[in-house]
Amino acid sequence: MELYPAVDVQGGRVVRLRQGEAHRATAYGDDPVAVAREFARAGARWVHFVDLDRAFGHGDNRALARRFLAAVEVKVQVGGGLRTDDAIEEMLAWGAARVVIGTKAATDAGIVERLLARHGPERLVVGIDAKNGQVAVRGWTEVFDLTAMQLAERVKRQGARTVIYTDVARDGMLAGPDVAGARAIAALGLDVIASGGVASLDDLRQIRDGGLAGAIVGRALYEGRFTLSEALQCSGA
Repeated sequence: MELYPAVDVQGGRVVRLRQGEAHRATAYGDDPVAVAREFARAGARWVHFVDLDRAFGHGDNRALARRFLAAVEVKVQVGGGLRTDDAIEEMLAWGAARVVIGTKAATDAGIVERLLARHGPERLVVGIDAKNGQVAVRGWTEVFDLTAMQLAERVKRQGARTVIYTDVARDGMLAGPDVAGARAIAALGLDVIASGGVASLDDLRQIRDGGLAGAIVGRALYEGRFTLSEALQCSGA
């Protein structure tokens, strides 16, 4: 199981949100590059960078993303409001190891096919954000008429290999991840990275023992519920 410590950025700072609410952010640092380098020193092989301003339509952190990708020496998975071919290709050109096709995958099936054909499944991951089983879109503020399983089945047919599954009601709440939901998607034959709600090493063990491909961890790390070294050891990374 791969571990992805999260670096969520809003207004240039490292923050965490609760239940995807843009105005309930808690700041954990003013220098996202320094935070990522600290994760790298602790043994991380990846970091998960998300532009929350872009995700919620409140501007973007493009200049910071470019600097981040140039400065961070581990692999970076980039997400957050990347809803066009050009936006995704820009991040790949700047050095992202993998880019998240976010909620646009639900509303525009064509973008998944185009990008997979152009870049291959190793450099792209589809983000599936779920709220009560339905796909949540536009920074989790709306629900789309499609279930998480239906979207997973569709992107698998299109050639995707990896998805990030987030139960948005749990994200930032330290309520435990939706391992059952993630495993249901993994049963389709997809590599699933679980996101949202990881609060303890036991949560990471459940993800690992459930046969999932990875886990994104944010608030629990920043609040010291466990160290990154402990998490890496638990995950087997």
